[in-house]
Amino acid sequence: MVALHRDEPRILGPVPGPKSEAWLERDDRFMSPSYTRTYPLVVRRAKGAMIEDMDGNRFLDFTAGIAVTNVGHSHPKVVEAIVRQSKRLIHMSGTDFYYAPQIKLAERLADIAPGNTAKRVFYTNSGAESIEAALKLSRKHTRRPRVIAFLRGFHGRTYGAMSLSASKPLHRQGFAPLVADIHHATYNDLASVEQLFKTVCSAEETAAIFVEPIQGEGGYIVPDEGFLPGLRKICDEHGILLVVDEIQSGFGRTGKMFACEHWGVEPDILCLAKGIANGLPLGAIVAKAHVMDWPPGSHASTFGGNPVACAAALASIDLIEAKYARNAVVRGAQLVAGLKSLAVANPMIREIRGKGLMIGMEIQDESGSPAAGLRDQIIDCAFYRGLLLLPCGPSTVRFCPPLCLSRRQVDIGLDLVGAALADVQSVDKAQL
Repeated sequence: MVALHRDEPRILGPVPGPKSEAWLERDDRFMSPSYTRTYPLVVRRAKGAMIEDMDGNRFLDFTAGIAVTNVGHSHPKVVEAIVRQSKRLIHMSGTDFYYAPQIKLAERLADIAPGNTAKRVFYTNSGAESIEAALKLSRKHTRRPRVIAFLRGFHGRTYGAMSLSASKPLHRQGFAPLVADIHHATYNDLASVEQLFKTVCSAEETAAIFVEPIQGEGGYIVPDEGFLPGLRKICDEHGILLVVDEIQSGFGRTGKMFACEHWGVEPDILCLAKGIANGLPLGAIVAKAHVMDWPPGSHASTFGGNPVACAAALASIDLIEAKYARNAVVRGAQLVAGLKSLAVANPMIREIRGKGLMIGMEIQDESGSPAAGLRDQIIDCAFYRGLLLLPCGPSTVRFCPPLCLSRRQVDIGLDLVGAALADVQSVDKAQL
């Protein structure tokens, strides 16, 4: 059989096959029911932008493990860095001791973070932990209690992150009371921020504004050109910290190292995770040095900045800077053009939007309303044809493939999206 990373989607039998079915049964007995599985894929191995399940079926991955494996699954240079570091040192908590990979990566993150202001780094294990750290730091530094986030934003599922999030009621149901003094404005609407100042959240009491430069879980929403610069201006006027959540949009995903660079905005605190270590658990906040002024013991993490994860991150950043951020621009333009061509003949497609390889295809029904059911059918049909996609927002198909995607793989993906759209249209007509 063709090497996995060079192969094309191939479905050899029923999906899921018997080996996958056996694993699904075991999962059903022992795993938490809180996990959200989009379709019955049991992964055996992955390479580049291709995935193989337990039965040998092969899929083109347009998810990158939810925008994580930015340089591709099991990239040889990342694997080499992991193996080399694991032979030297796997763990020695950076909270209490020192080791070179942690320091090297902090230097690198401070260097690539937007803006010329001196930076400091705090390590975490995930995106939600990065948000929690930023929330604590912003209140500690400013000595102010209130925080603003945005409707349809998503920042994670731990308590502070969940309290900042406002994308789905399900994320909050049954978990009250949430963290106090967090208020929500309308995304892409500066006037709604000013309205909060005039009503329930005075600017003088506001510590920070948390924002995704491009909303991820909320639907891959790209704001107007003036929105992020406008937030920066508001924060500067009132002594408020601008906290930019680049957990999904960072590390080359949009064609720049960080999405806020498209608008020339320097955050006070930058929240990172997902693509930072290409699959190993690692997150970070990068703050202006004068902002990260909390004393020893204020915050810590046993595993944050693990040496093996840091080695993987250094290798990944090298690859992104060398070629994959540029490739995201080229392949993203190709994918957007292809999806827009499909939209001409498919009234279900309401809009194609995004930057680089962070692209959303919004689906509508005949009345022009968001159509979550149709969106989910498209994703299902694509899966059974060998293409992995994910949903986001009320009715958007998200495209966040590995940044190593080739021209041929984009063409294959477009063919499979077109076939999935046709499948859904034929089912829809049959039900009339």
